Amino acid sequence: MDSMLLLHLMSQIFPQKIRAIYIDHQLQSQSAEWGKLVAEQANRLDIPYIIQKVQVNDGNLEAQARQARYQSYRQHLQTNETLVLAHHQQDQAETVILRLLSGAGVDGLAAMQSVDYRVDMTIWRPFLDLSREQIADWTTQLEIEYVNDPTNYDIHYDRAWSREELWPFLQNRFPKMQQALSRTSYLMQDASEILEEVLKVDLKHCGTAECLDLTKLLDLSAARQRQLLSVWMKGDGQYRPAFEMVERLKNEVIDSKSDAQAALHWNQFYYVRYQQHLYRLSKQVFLAETLNPVEAESERYFQMGEIVQYASGNFQITQKNIGLAPSLLNKKLTIIRRQGGEKIHLYGRVGQWPLKKAIQEAHILPWLRHTIQILVIDNVMLGVFTPKGFWLAQSPYCEQGGWQPDLISYSCNLVNGEYGYGKCSKL
Repeated sequence: MDSMLLLHLMSQIFPQKIRAIYIDHQLQSQSAEWGKLVAEQANRLDIPYIIQKVQVNDGNLEAQARQARYQSYRQHLQTNETLVLAHHQQDQAETVILRLLSGAGVDGLAAMQSVDYRVDMTIWRPFLDLSREQIADWTTQLEIEYVNDPTNYDIHYDRAWSREELWPFLQNRFPKMQQALSRTSYLMQDASEILEEVLKVDLKHCGTAECLDLTKLLDLSAARQRQLLSVWMKGDGQYRPAFEMVERLKNEVIDSKSDAQAALHWNQFYYVRYQQHLYRLSKQVFLAETLNPVEAESERYFQMGEIVQYASGNFQITQKNIGLAPSLLNKKLTIIRRQGGEKIHLYGRVGQWPLKKAIQEAHILPWLRHTIQILVIDNVMLGVFTPKGFWLAQSPYCEQGGWQPDLISYSCNLVNGEYGYGKCSKL
């Protein structure tokens, strides 16, 4: 009823500027017939329409159906279009009740917004302050044809149970409950907006979307820590993590021992602590060693000025005050993967020391250490390719006016153990 009323009103207010989409979840035997009704009404109103069948995945049926529906919206929405939905005041009140019972916070109780600006779409809900009774009266006066979905009365589903069982019980005691719950959502939207302003300041102070400085984070109050971690984990997603997931991040990762290799996986990201920083890593970065293993050994001929690509980044062969002998240019050199246990005599340093210690001192992040490769000739170490640049090794091949591979760009994000992409630091 509400959707068909919306269709008719939009055709009057925005003629020639709207399109209709009917999502057929294929969960009801009559769903195809309902699509025909939408098509008939759209043709009568001279509105272009789309009939989109979707497959609903197993799991929570309401959640999976909603996900399938919004995926279709995204598929058909153009960048300059707004998605208009027919949610009304009772829908809003029911949402507040259901989210309250699920233990939602301020954002959850803010429920639906009249104009909802999301990362990938803008949603407008013009009926949000209208009661279902007002919509029914209007639909009757305009003689609009519609159908009722029987799942709206199936109390197996949470929203239908709330509407059919809980709602009459509460409204009998609180006649103005619908208006009160709707008002609560607006008050929570105000609180959410204020909280978002505070969180923007806290995030700017503590780090970026990929990394938080734990020293600064832990200076905040416990409440601000929880809120910042929650919105930080949400990132560009639609929903924040559950309260329990934020607590797990705090207890299992942030509060873990400094030498622990703790990681938490949530919503396609891995949350990892290294020293006094907390990182948010994609699967591609965190599992890069497994997904993109580095070649054990390869041969290479270098030329002055050329750009070479290795696991740790792109390097340009550049003349330096001190570097490798020009006689090594255009000569077969070998690149080998770090195995562990190697020692290096860094140019300008006294004596050899473990390569592992050099890596630790340079604060190369653990999930990037697999990209380290060693340049050798006849079992003589010439240097090491790292995410922090090329480390020249002391050898008979070091000369004034020689050449070195100079790091010009990183192979992936989060290579520095610091914020941003500043110039590479060298040992």
